[in-house]
Amino acid sequence: MPHYSGPLFTRPTAEALLAARDAAAGEWIGSLDLGRSTGNASLQADTWSWQGQRHPYPPVLKDRTIYYVDGDEFAPVARFAGSLIKLVPTEWGAPTFEIDGIKMLPTSKESPFEDARRKVDLIEPHGKVVLDTCGGLGYFAACCLAAGATRIHSFEKNADVLWLRTLNPWSPDPDAPASGDRLQLAHADVCQAITQLADASVDALLHDPPRFGIAGELYSQAFYDQLARVLRRGGRLFHYTGSPNKLTSGRDVPREVARRLDKAGFKAQLALDGVLAMRR
Repeated sequence: MPHYSGPLFTRPTAEALLAARDAAAGEWIGSLDLGRSTGNASLQADTWSWQGQRHPYPPVLKDRTIYYVDGDEFAPVARFAGSLIKLVPTEWGAPTFEIDGIKMLPTSKESPFEDARRKVDLIEPHGKVVLDTCGGLGYFAACCLAAGATRIHSFEKNADVLWLRTLNPWSPDPDAPASGDRLQLAHADVCQAITQLADASVDALLHDPPRFGIAGELYSQAFYDQLARVLRRGGRLFHYTGSPNKLTSGRDVPREVARRLDKAGFKAQLALDGVLAMRR
């Protein structure tokens, strides 16, 4: 899908633009792409212009919501199709997303983009073919591209998440020149798609599944056996697990994951908020 290139607003951004108009300033300088860049908007009494396009002024916007310009309307980057899925701003610029109010990426201590970079560094992607099992907003893939991965095979099951990516300037566009044809993004369930990958066909793996209660099949022994099959010997895997509360869940998910990976043919250890493993 083509990526949106128009302005994006949060409530603070809209308030800053309106304050500049009310102060009779002829220009406003700020970011309309969630902190990726800074630009100039030309202000008139009833409209404002940015990148050669004229727009109406935004209405009062809700907190914790990102808006895009759809014609003359300011529409939230959100969809409801059985579940409410939305892009959510963070203090770091790079947004997270939520499904039915459940935050999908960690944001309490640092940008979700920087969090992804720390995890990607563990698999040392430079010059490697990488399998990104659950693409999400694409932050793992973006960091792999920046680190010099040769190719990234990325899968995402949820069509609405793929739509969010087209509106998020922090999500990599597979068709953009910067990607250099290195990112292959497929709308597919990795549980089925992985069976079509050849043995030892990838050099490194990133596995960032939804929590166990939603997608238990992505924590199964059968799936880990598939990960071991497609990863070459000596290849690295980072598996995000989060840190579920053992007292409330009754389970130690990271250690369960490590044991299953060991059984599949990995040497696994706890690392960051997940498990780092090497294919034996």
